Amino acid sequence: MSMKGPWIVIAAVLCLLPAQSRVDAQSGQSTEHWVGTWATAVVARAPASPGPGRGGPAAPAINFNSQTLRQIVHTTIGGNRVRVTFSNAFGTAPLAVGGAHIALRDKDAAIIRGSDRALTFAGKTPTTIAAGAVVVSDAVDLTVPALADLAVDLYLPQDVQASVSTLTTHTGALQTNYVSTSGDYTGAAELPVLTTTAAWFFLARVEVMAPPQVGAVVTFGDSITDGTRSTPDTNSRWPDQFAKRLIAQNARMGVLNEGIAGNRVLSDGAGVSALARFDRDVLIQTGVTHVVVLESINDIGLGRDNPAPTADDLIAAHRQLIERAHARGLKIFGATLTPFEGAAYWTKEGEAKRQALNTWIRTAKAYDGVIDFDAAVRDPQSPTKILPQYNPGDNLHMNDAGYQAMANTIDLALFRMGVQR
Repeated sequence: MSMKGPWIVIAAVLCLLPAQSRVDAQSGQSTEHWVGTWATAVVARAPASPGPGRGGPAAPAINFNSQTLRQIVHTTIGGNRVRVTFSNAFGTAPLAVGGAHIALRDKDAAIIRGSDRALTFAGKTPTTIAAGAVVVSDAVDLTVPALADLAVDLYLPQDVQASVSTLTTHTGALQTNYVSTSGDYTGAAELPVLTTTAAWFFLARVEVMAPPQVGAVVTFGDSITDGTRSTPDTNSRWPDQFAKRLIAQNARMGVLNEGIAGNRVLSDGAGVSALARFDRDVLIQTGVTHVVVLESINDIGLGRDNPAPTADDLIAAHRQLIERAHARGLKIFGATLTPFEGAAYWTKEGEAKRQALNTWIRTAKAYDGVIDFDAAVRDPQSPTKILPQYNPGDNLHMNDAGYQAMANTIDLALFRMGVQR
């Protein structure tokens, strides 16, 4: 998107202003603001629900009893001040937090010495997160690089399994996180690891202080946005690859991945529906200016050959997302649904719905712009299928190369204007 006339002057002035501690001459207040550098979409999990076994009885789900979680998150933009939001969104009872820390990760469960910062809540170390609520930490000074790993420690002093409260988690993290032996090891350079988990627990957002022209884009979707079938511990999801492209082009935009594997637009199931979670997962994100929507393939696939939901039902739902984003002054872009012939739930009826929805996304001009993921990964010889080199074998998701191809097709000019309110 080109900038002409007065926009050139505005852009030039912004470039001349210092990036940190910018102060408004009249109010005397900093014009910097908080912007998300990492986020995840949380879902509910019963505290003692069984997990999948391998060739035998189901293994018990992971729980915590006077243990420290060291959870790894990968930043998008950097900054010199940081804060963390912890969530008990699905809890039915208060969650006791004995302490929390943040640090730069070194390797595996180790942190870089000297980078650890204790997190406080209204100046106090312990806190309690009310049922259904979140808690935002006080800000700490820490130079957070772009595209770097942070370790967020959380000490849970009570027996979580003994509680009847639902756990707030993100199960498809594709990231190894660490659980300590018994005790408070927040800030320890070397964590005594008892076990690991590929989920995030009670962790919702990490935010940095950024200049006023810096915003964030929320990537809102299902398993394809969540990165299913990408290589764990490599940050190879398409939103990760998109963030790398933005940073390489000096376009400072936080990229917040709010994908949930199995999510649907119209119905609950894997997380609440997209319509129900849009406020929590998009509209309240700190510094959000843009949204990319890639949702509906599960509504279509799980509908199989049933008439409902119709393409018109899905289009009406997308229009609702657009209206709600526009009401908050956000730019919202529609992404076309990628091919899925050969997937377990593909049908001819479902394919017709996908084509109808994609045609609407491309032509209706209801969205502020279109990102054509379908065109980026479909097989020209069989357009209802994913290109073989991008197919991990399930005919639905992408491998790392496929997610890279999706990220590469995004027009970065859509996001160059920064904060638009």
